[in-house]
This record gives sequence, structure tokens and C-alpha cells, in this order.
Amino acid sequence: MAQPARGSSAAPGEAALAARLRQNLRGEVLFDAFSRGRYSTDASIYQIEPLGVVVPRDKEDVAAALAIAREEGVPVLPRGGGTSQCGQTVGRALVVDCSKHMDGVLAVDVERRRALVQPGVVLDRLNKALKPKGVFFPVDVSTGDRATIGGMTANNSCGARSLRYGNMVHNVRAVDALLADGTAARLGEVPGNFDDGVAPERYRDLVRDMRALHRRESSEIAARFPKLLRRVGGYNIDMIDDAGHNMAHLLVGSEGTLAFFNAIELELQPIPPHRVLGICHFPTFYQAMASTRHIVALGPTAVELVDRTMIELSRDIPLFRATVDRFVQGEPAALLLVEFAGEDAADNRRRLRQLVELMGDQGFPGAVVEATDPAFQQAVWNVRKEGLNIMMSMKGDGKPISFIEDCAVSLDDLADYTARLTSVFEKHGTYGTWYAHASVGCLHVRPVLNLKQEIDVKKMRAIAEEAFAMVREYKGSHSGEHGDGLVRSEFHEPMFGARLVRAFAEVKDRFDPQGLMNPGKIVRPSKMDDRSLFRFKPGYRTLPLDTALDWSDWGGFAGAVEMCNNNGACRKSDPGVMCPSYRATADEQHLTRGRANTLRLALSGQLGADALGADAMRETMELCISCKGCKRECPTGVDMARMKVEYLHQRRKRHGLSLRDRLVAYLPRYAPAASRLAPLLNLRDRVPGMAWLSEMLTGFSARRALPRWHGEPYRDPPPAAPAADGREAVLLVDTFNRWFEPENARAAERVLRRAGYAVRAATPAGERPLCCGRTFLAAGLVEEAKVEARRLLAALKPYVARGVPIVGLEPSCLLTLRDELAALLPGAEAVALAKQARLFEEFVAAESAAGRFALALKPEARKAVLHGHCHQKAFNVVGDSVAALKLVPGLAVETFDSTCCGMAGAFGYEAEHYDMSLRIGELGVLPKMRNAAAETLLVAAGTSCRQQIAHGAGREALHPARVLDLATIP
Repeated sequence: MAQPARGSSAAPGEAALAARLRQNLRGEVLFDAFSRGRYSTDASIYQIEPLGVVVPRDKEDVAAALAIAREEGVPVLPRGGGTSQCGQTVGRALVVDCSKHMDGVLAVDVERRRALVQPGVVLDRLNKALKPKGVFFPVDVSTGDRATIGGMTANNSCGARSLRYGNMVHNVRAVDALLADGTAARLGEVPGNFDDGVAPERYRDLVRDMRALHRRESSEIAARFPKLLRRVGGYNIDMIDDAGHNMAHLLVGSEGTLAFFNAIELELQPIPPHRVLGICHFPTFYQAMASTRHIVALGPTAVELVDRTMIELSRDIPLFRATVDRFVQGEPAALLLVEFAGEDAADNRRRLRQLVELMGDQGFPGAVVEATDPAFQQAVWNVRKEGLNIMMSMKGDGKPISFIEDCAVSLDDLADYTARLTSVFEKHGTYGTWYAHASVGCLHVRPVLNLKQEIDVKKMRAIAEEAFAMVREYKGSHSGEHGDGLVRSEFHEPMFGARLVRAFAEVKDRFDPQGLMNPGKIVRPSKMDDRSLFRFKPGYRTLPLDTALDWSDWGGFAGAVEMCNNNGACRKSDPGVMCPSYRATADEQHLTRGRANTLRLALSGQLGADALGADAMRETMELCISCKGCKRECPTGVDMARMKVEYLHQRRKRHGLSLRDRLVAYLPRYAPAASRLAPLLNLRDRVPGMAWLSEMLTGFSARRALPRWHGEPYRDPPPAAPAADGREAVLLVDTFNRWFEPENARAAERVLRRAGYAVRAATPAGERPLCCGRTFLAAGLVEEAKVEARRLLAALKPYVARGVPIVGLEPSCLLTLRDELAALLPGAEAVALAKQARLFEEFVAAESAAGRFALALKPEARKAVLHGHCHQKAFNVVGDSVAALKLVPGLAVETFDSTCCGMAGAFGYEAEHYDMSLRIGELGVLPKMRNAAAETLLVAAGTSCRQQIAHGAGREALHPARVLDLATIP
């Protein structure tokens, strides 16, 4: 079929294919340019636009899609989380995405330690389901919060604890597969005298053919296959045996080239009840590598490397900084994380002591940080698990590139191999970042290169050839964990020899005679440095764009967008904020990665002219609710909330504003006049039919009451005399707490005064109240936001100069001063104000800790459940809310992990987003608040959070200032 032009709709032949698929499938069929663009990349360096995408609902959809593709002669590419680092999940094919619907746990047999799962189930979700049964699936890849079992099986994934548990091939017992010709078969154990009359004849032929191939090539297999655990290149023909073998092992590591997985039977393990962790510090990298084999002799479950580059980059990421500062002593060149786990806690501690003694004997006394607390251990492992994304947080065009990343050598050769490879990097004018599986001689090493430049592409090729030659010299494996894909398949012949490469091709041809299953991987590959297949193809450039925000720290707006490395941390299944709309929809379109990819394609002209202004781009961005979860939780620092402001600014220049947009954006300016009409405006939700009329005119949902204008809005306090000891604070009251919930501002003012502070009004007398500009930013009106920002800077400058804290109540408003303000008006004044800006609870907690907050509080013998606003979580200040509330004697404060409440400012009021708002809320916040005991105190700092809790859970939540005010002894 012809390649469609960039940015075009599907070509005529593809349109006919799409029509057939839509007619025969219940799942989604996506052939538009934007969807194809989002599926054109994975976590590798490659980008190949697929023919189209199918998101099947079940195996019947899969069978129908494969049958249609077979009849049309169209290649098929199975895909899970799309996190492959070697290009396995990109290709000119029909992509079949199993991650949305085919994600079930079909059966669990604890006695036999077996689980049958669909290919799209995520590892961490599986283990969460298994945990109450005391078992788990032990192949613990670092991307386990988004990696699907189908993808792990196709890749022969390994993980940090493969030293104990092996690779996927050692833990997969059977695969229910759909062969390329449509035959459904269960590939599993076959005895030596295999003659199963029940199995399809096609399957029995394959068993006979594979055994014949193994007999013919047995001597070559014995001579050429690496004798290492970490060997995942080619097909696993070494595991075939006439005496009996498991046919599923041929599918493990096959990268979707042999068959489609409908279900996978896994072997489970009992959960080790006890773990300890020793963090070993080394002054040089070479010493760490040389010590690894001695440490492995102690019988650990894992030995993982963290190098100096990863330590430094981790410290620059707010999510990891505190943990890194806790477990890293001094300035080591490398760390080894050594874990001991098992049934016997005393034995684990004994071996940890042996590790300390060993390090002393090796010349490193006092170089082990012991982590015995489970929470501390988990925090350390979380840093290690995000190693890839941490490395990719490097700003600029030069990035650590994956192409020799997981070569494996024996532990005896590890130190010399890494030293020689470092010399290769230096010869080519670069350096490498190192981390991961020291225990099995499989280090993830990434040379820093700029693949937008031809010279660095040539360096990549030269480094690959030299590195792989070195690996062969050490009788190692050039593919130790992440598979072959487009990166390494080309190098199978020097690794395995021409004869075995022909044998691999024979396996492919017997399973897939038409060559339609993910072609170009493992056999008959393209060149790994074919730039036409790269994400940054020859001539790649971004279109000129007059940006409204300052993106200089990122090298421009496009540079910020390109920080997304597609590794998919935003798909994670564990608790946290990121990414609410994806969690509610499971659609790639509504994922931080999906949005970043779409923006990159648009900015580089790959989606056609004026793609930024297209309706498809609006649809891509509209469910980003600016929670800022990605700002904190994306290890590469993708801040989609700020990118959305820039996007909206660009769109407004083309399309203008709706009435609803204007009503929200300009609220701070018309609120003083509108508040005088409070009784009239509040009739909207009292008079029958008014809400529906309002929805027709403005687009605000009739199903949700709008915030009520207060009859007595907050008035700034008159000038106060200085406190005797000089304590003072500026109370910056936002639009919502001034005109709608003034009781919160009054409570905050009373609390501050009773605690001994002179409370200053932020707004100069006689002027319109100050505004952070948040509502303007939400509409893309950046210039209007700058007007408000200049007013803020001018009014607060005298206080900032004196070091007076600027205290605010609404997280989305106050934290704008710590975030977007510097991007609106770069300069020293914005930086200085940001340093002085504090949320009410932050101020209370800090002043209390310093012994300056003198507030008499009465006991409160009940529980408070606190929901942290997304922006509080993004800035890691929820703990200050807890500390402030705990000043109330006897008050037990409980927090909980959750994503956004779903209201997200005006989002939940919008008629077209009302249902989505509640779907997001039901992911965690609303059930938690709804099910709290009647006497429990519910607390939330965010205005929109309190509105959502009232509407969706039928409960009242209080601002922390009101909690303290109610507990204050007059």
C-alpha cells in the first residue's frame, strides 16, 4: 500500500481496510493522522507511522483483525505499553493495542502457583491482585507499573532479581496463541513422544519442524549461543529438545514475529516476607565493577548499579531529591544496591553484616548504608526503577541513547569490559551513563549523543560495532534484556553466525509464511542507523513559533516537548496524580506521552499545516486538566500543564474565545461588580429551568450547581500596627476565597492574628484585588495574565524586599507564583516573590516548627481525612498541611494516595466534561470521602476539590484554615 503523505488521512487502500475493520470489530479502529502519529514511536530512537491502529475488546476482535489483515496482505504489530527501547513496537503495520481492554487476570491457582492472564495486564496490577494470596510474579522489570505481561513475554524481559528468579522464559509455562494463519493453539509443554490428537495439525507440524531444526543445528547452537543467563537475542531454539520441551519458550522473546498472544500462563512464587538492603559506596566506578562478583557470592537477590550521573540527575528531580540525600553519603562515583530476601529475617541480617565485612575487607570500611525499613527500601528502589527516565531528564539535544544498552558479560570480565567501553566512548568524544543489573553482568549503558546530527549517528554506528566486537571477544551476549528490534537484529550474524541466522529465518517462515507478523524484527532487519526510520529524521526541524511563555531553560518550546522519551511513566498503575484522564479513559490520546508526541509532530510539521490549530489537536489537549502531576511525577520533567497554556495561547490567536472561556478567564476583573448582584446570580440553581437555560447559553453543566456568590465577600483588613516582635504576614486572598468562600479568608486572618502576626493586605487601598492570573492562563490569555503578574510584583515588592511572607489559601493560585510567574515575567523580581510565597499551611507548619506560631488550640478527639490538591502534590507540600492540622491536639490526620478529584477548576463545570470529571473523581477521591465515617472531619485546601466533594460525595470538606480557626481557644 502507498505511504500516505505526512499529516494526511489514510490512503484509499487504508481507508478500505479501516472500513472493513470497523464493520467487523467492536473495539476502536484508529486510522486518522493524529492517532497514527501517536503510535509511531515507542521508547526507542525510531519513528515509523503505522497503517492504522486497532484496540480490540477481546480475542474475537483480535481474530477478526488478523483475518482481515491476512486477506489484505497487511502486516500486524502487537503492542502493549509501547515502552520498547529497541523499536519492537513500531512499524509500517496494523498496530493491535492490547493494553486497554485485554488486561484481565483470567485464573489464579495458588496451590499450583499458576496464573492465566491476558496480554495487556500490567505487571504491578497483577501483583497487586496476587498479593492477598501470598504469591507474586517475580520478573520485576523497572517499568512494572506500565509494562504489560504480553510485552514482557514478547521481549523475554528479565528484571532486577533475575539472579534469583530468572527471565520471562523461565517463568512462562504456556501461551494461548493465534498463529499467523488463524489457527488457535496452546503452546506449552510437549513430551518427547508428542502425538496429541487434540492439538491442531498445524501446531503438531510446528513441533516436528522445530525439533528437526534443533537436531540439525545442535552443534552450531552449542558453539555459538552465549553461556549466560542474560541472553535474549534471536529465537530460543536452544531450548528445543527431542526428549521434551516447552513450545511457549519459542514465543518468549519472539517480539510478536511468530504469533499473537491471547493469554499467558505464568509461574508464580511466594512473596519473600523479609528483605534488607545494603547501599554500597565506591570511590571509583572500576572498583564497583570489580567488587560485584565478590558481592554476588554472598547470595543476594539483586545487585543493582547506580552511577554518579544518575545520582546527580536524581537530585535535580523533586520526586527523588529527599530519598537520594538520605541514602547517598558523600560523593561516590558508583553505588551498588544489594538486596537479601527470604523467609528468615535473621539470615537476611546476617548476610547484610557479611556485606559490611566484605566491603571493609575490599578496602571500603563504613561504605554501606543499611536500609532495613521497608518504606525506605521501597523509596530507594523507586529511584533505581526510574533509572532510564532519570538519565533521559538531561536537557538539550544530547541524550543518553539506547543501542548497546544491555550487553552482558560474565562477572569476571565486567570491570575490564566497562573500562574498555568507557575508553571507546572517550575516543568518540562522548561519555556513557551506567546503571542496572550488575549482578548478572548486564549494565544499562547509554552514550550521550545528538541523533539530530549526522556526525553523532556515525558515532553511534562506530560505537556499536566496537562494543559488540568486544562483547563477542568476552563470549558475552549483545542482547541481554531489551531484545533485538530495529537496533540489534542487524548484528545477529556476527553474534550467532550465518548458519544460525538462517535457522532463525526458518523459524520465522514456518510460523509466519506470509511474513506479516511484525516484519523486520529478529530476521531480515533494516540497518540500525537508517535515519529514515529515526524519530529525528534527516532534515528534522521545528517550525518557527512566537511563544508567549519563557522556555529558555528547555532550549525552546519544542525542546520542552522533546523531553518526552516515550518510556511511559505516565501510564503507571501505582498511586499518584499522573495522569488522571488516561486513568479514566486508558486512551493513548489522553496520556501525557500521547499529548507530548502529538505536540512534537505538530511543531515539526509532520501533521500538516496549522496542526496546532486543528480540531484533532484540541481533542488531544482538552482532557489535560492541568493537574501538574507530570511536573512532579514525570522523571524527565514534562510539564504538560504549562505546555497546555502555550498551546491554548497559540489556539486563541487563531480561534478566539467562547463566552464560557471569557466568563471564567475574566472572573477576577468583573467579580467586584458581579458580587453586588449575588442574589440574582444565585437564582441560576434555584429557579427551575434556569440551569438548563444557562447550559444552552454558556455551556456550564445544568447537572452541577455553580459556586454561590457570597452576600458578604471578604474585605481586606485595615492597616495594622506592627507586632511587638516584628512578626507579620501578607494575606493574599484569591478570587474564589474572596467572593465565594470568604469564611476561609476570615478564618485564616483570625488564626494569623491570634498566633501573633500583623496581617497585611496584599492589595493597595482603593485598587481592584490582586490576581495570580490563573484564570487567564487556563484560557490561554497569557498577555492578560502578564498584566496581573505585573500588578502583583509591583504591589508586593515592598514586602518581598523586607522578607515578609506572602501567604495564600488556594493552591492553584498561590503556587502560580512559584511556577508560572517566572515563565510569564522572567527575572529577579519573580524569583524573589516565588521564594516568599507560601501556602497558609506551609507558613503555619514552618512558623510552628521554628517556635514562632503561638496559637492556643483546644483538643479535637476525632479523625480528619485530608485530600491534597494536585498542585500541592506537585510541589510536595501536602506534608505541611498534615503538620498544620496536627497542631490541633488529638486530631488524627489521614492522607491517602489518589489522582485528581476531577473538578480541576472549571473543567468539572463544563457540560461536555461533567461525566469525565466524575469518572476521574471516582478513581479515588470521591469513594474515600463518601465512605468516611459521619463524624470524620473532611479537609481539602482547593476550592474545586471542596466543590467536587460536596457534589460527588455529598459531604462538606473544610479548608485547613477553618479547621484551625474552629479549634482556636478565643
